[in-house]
Amino acid sequence: MKSILLIGLGRFGRHIAKELNELNHEVMAVDINEERVNAILPYVTNALIGDSTNENFIADLGVRNFDACIVAIGDNFQNSLETASLLKESGATKVIARASRGVQEKFLLRNGADEVVYPEKQLAAWTAIRCTSDSILDYTELDRDHSIVELSIPSDWDGRSVSELDLRKKYGINILGIRKNNELSMDITPDMLLKGGQSILVLGQQKKIRKCFHI
Repeated sequence: MKSILLIGLGRFGRHIAKELNELNHEVMAVDINEERVNAILPYVTNALIGDSTNENFIADLGVRNFDACIVAIGDNFQNSLETASLLKESGATKVIARASRGVQEKFLLRNGADEVVYPEKQLAAWTAIRCTSDSILDYTELDRDHSIVELSIPSDWDGRSVSELDLRKKYGINILGIRKNNELSMDITPDMLLKGGQSILVLGQQKKIRKCFHI
């Protein structure tokens, strides 16, 4: 369990709060809008109404006590930038901030943010990749070259074993798991047989994954 300070309770912030709640983390939520704060109360440990661009308000939050501070402000980049800067100046261990454009990401990283999330860009990448192949079920980009991808098992792999396919040797791809009936097994053995209707979770270079699965 971790202690998280979440600032900004728009749609993005609300989703983060609910996910953190599902993961049983302690969340202190902050927003300047009273209605947003009241709406999030069932999903967080504590919530405050306040202006995160106010130095005194940030100082009173005791940001050093949180494992991470998330700046989820999406409707005012100036406020997001000032908040990230104040959090870091107040001793925040880790500041994660939201950006909606590439230039915002650069400014945030220069002014207090340790990491930047880019929801629109990530969703666009996923949508573009998903629509190009019916076999792709899920996709996580690790960096510019590597991804974790879940794909439907090709029909010509039906009945073949992991060792027979030998994806690591042929393509440099690692099999992380196999999903059957919505249950993911990560206990992969060389003699495990793949079957139609299953999906496979793989890790590797994007270009090699595309080549292997003919994407």
